[in-house]
Amino acid sequence: MDLLKTITAEFNLKEEHATNIVALLDEGNTIPFIARYRKELTGHIDDQVLREFADRLTYLRNLETRKAEVSRIIEEQGKLTEEITEALSKAVTLTEVEDIYRPYKQKKKTRATVAMAKGLTPFAELILAQEVKEGNVSDFAKEYINEELGVNNEKEAIQGALDIIAEWVSDNADLRKKLRNIYMRTGEISSKLLKKEEDEAKVYEMYDDYSEPVSEIKSHRILALNRGEKEGYLRVKVAIDKDFGGRVCMAAYVKAGSIFTSLVEEAAQDGYERLIAPSIEREIRSTLTESANEQAIKMFEVNLRPLLMQPPMRDKVTLGWDPAFRTGCKLAVVDETGKVLDKTVIYPTQPQNKVEEGKAVVRKLIAKHGVQVISIGNGTASKESEIIVADLVKEYSGKVGYMVVSEAGASVYSASKLGAEEFPDYDVSERSAVSIARRLQDPLAELIKIDPKSIGVGQYQHDMPENRLDSVLKGVMEDCVNKVGADLNTASVQLLSYVAGINSSIAKNIVAYREEHGKFKTRKELLKVSKLGEKAFTQCAGFMRIPGAKNILDNTGVHPESYEGTKKLLQLFGYSDDDVKNGNLSDLKNKISTFGVKKVCEFTELGEATLNDIVNELLKPGRDVRDALPKPMLRTDVMDIADLLPGMKIKGTVRNVIDFGAFIDIGVHQDGLVHISEISDRYVRHPSEVLKVGDVVEATVISVDVRKKRIGLSLKSNPALKK
Repeated sequence: MDLLKTITAEFNLKEEHATNIVALLDEGNTIPFIARYRKELTGHIDDQVLREFADRLTYLRNLETRKAEVSRIIEEQGKLTEEITEALSKAVTLTEVEDIYRPYKQKKKTRATVAMAKGLTPFAELILAQEVKEGNVSDFAKEYINEELGVNNEKEAIQGALDIIAEWVSDNADLRKKLRNIYMRTGEISSKLLKKEEDEAKVYEMYDDYSEPVSEIKSHRILALNRGEKEGYLRVKVAIDKDFGGRVCMAAYVKAGSIFTSLVEEAAQDGYERLIAPSIEREIRSTLTESANEQAIKMFEVNLRPLLMQPPMRDKVTLGWDPAFRTGCKLAVVDETGKVLDKTVIYPTQPQNKVEEGKAVVRKLIAKHGVQVISIGNGTASKESEIIVADLVKEYSGKVGYMVVSEAGASVYSASKLGAEEFPDYDVSERSAVSIARRLQDPLAELIKIDPKSIGVGQYQHDMPENRLDSVLKGVMEDCVNKVGADLNTASVQLLSYVAGINSSIAKNIVAYREEHGKFKTRKELLKVSKLGEKAFTQCAGFMRIPGAKNILDNTGVHPESYEGTKKLLQLFGYSDDDVKNGNLSDLKNKISTFGVKKVCEFTELGEATLNDIVNELLKPGRDVRDALPKPMLRTDVMDIADLLPGMKIKGTVRNVIDFGAFIDIGVHQDGLVHISEISDRYVRHPSEVLKVGDVVEATVISVDVRKKRIGLSLKSNPALKK
């Protein structure tokens, strides 16, 4: 396989761009750095595609390594032929390679290996050749009776030979590939509910006597079947008609007119039923699971990105409210920068029900600290807390609003070593209140402290292969942090550790340097940080921000390697640093267009893509890409699920997007479900085509079940009109 040619074609790239990407990755450059600062070399490929490219490159390299290893092993056995070499060369998956290797693999003790040890291989070869047209099978079998080797009669000789043939049938790579394709095209996956009397089994009632074509089953159903099987409530099978499978095997081996024909038919059927079918069923289940896992991980990735990139609630003094019943609601007030100003506990919920006393405490905090927004966690007692807050904020005529935020992961952070280090004198619930306040102020900076699996988006995340899930989600977090940039003088160790080229050790050293020497004044000062060398500096510098720096470029996405070119650009058109600071570059693009882009690139020694990025940075120095997104929706009133009626229009925020729809927070504590069939008037293959986490939408209530706490919503223009 020509690896470069293959990956170039798969990603529809120019060969020079694919070659450059491979070289950049091999040199140790990070994905964010390549995506942002090497656009001329890559053809403007974004970070998500680059990660897919890197994953595929790793797979193809592993494939080539495995091919070479298999070739070596077979050659050492003296059995490598031109046909095997060609088959390995043409193999495009690891499964195909393993199929080719299967006959030469050191096997455990099987019926076939036992028969081979008894000297029955020549008899098996004679039977399989099917060249004998006349005679008696028993007469041929007598020649292989050998009591010393354990062959005591004709029947044992025949059975041993058939066991060998069955294994040969099973080891046929082409046959396995053909059957595997048949399973994928025509196979059926089915399940049976076990332990029906147990309450926990009711979760899987829909999968009792359930069946569906393998080619049509959705990813989330695969994961549900897997979980039910793992928990012991479902028995799951994948199968095709066994007679058909047997006939496929016979067609590959059976020749008519021989005295051995019926024996070969028997061996082929046995090879299919006993060896091939169970093996391929495991492979198909594994393939379906792997595909479903990737889809679930993709959904987690799709949901996590907009969640992290939610616009910050800037310059707002915020009160974080961690709701609870018996132990009371923990409150924490933080200033515009996230610094804790105050904390306390109130008991407005059951069993104490000290509502007025709690309100009085909150009023004092609002007056004392100028609280502008209240951030309420959506956990236990959230609804009761929201009712109290909604009643309270009415007094302030729009000067104070509130928002219910997901507190997923807040308890994980609060009980973590990091939480203890940040707030050593606070108890777990007090830390949680601070986190709830901060995640409204700057979601990225706060959520980055939490294991992404605990953030509460996606589906079946606890069933995913941990290493793969961690790798993908950390990639998302890295991409988001580097898109936004990190304030070098305020960013936490956790945030800095996601900056390109920076690991947790260097991040700690950056913070330690900052604490010892005071604020960073220039990006170049990073080179004084322990263990942060030129290579790490090259990767990270463009993503670090220094607000108020003497050189304004230090607070932009312009990389230090382009400072000289940027200086030439400004000089070429007569601009000063003050013009950049004061926003006096509105006509810069027109001047470049008039002068000629190519001539500007030649003069500044900048690539065209880099030039465009620099111009955008100069026009909005210090900008935050999140500011262009819709702001979070603050509330001033509250509803109850009992207030909802079919046909009611209501605004809400998308909280989670899954394969079969999306959950929307409409301010009634219980999220409503928009099924995929109700997302749009047009056909939608997947909800993520239309919705993302954080979107504010207007939905129509189409069903309400107060007892089961289920709300059905529609985003169609007229949900009453069914297709």
